[in-house]
Amino acid sequence: MAAIDAELLKIMECPVAHVPLVQVGDWLYSTDPQTRRKYPIRDGIPIMLIDESQVADQSEFDKAMAEANQPGSNDK
Repeated sequence: MAAIDAELLKIMECPVAHVPLVQVGDWLYSTDPQTRRKYPIRDGIPIMLIDESQVADQSEFDKAMAEANQPGSNDK
């Protein structure tokens, strides 16, 4: 898993919902519970194209948000 620089992650946002993103594994998840979009990270590069994104099902989204909110999970 290639960690996205924390400073870069702070300024990135979901192109659909315009909300912050969190990294979980090789995906960047939108923090918007309505859209539940996730964007792949390929070779360390976030692919922020809407056509390349996927919609996470509710259980996957909930698990990703819980993992992202664990202490130390964003210390990349």
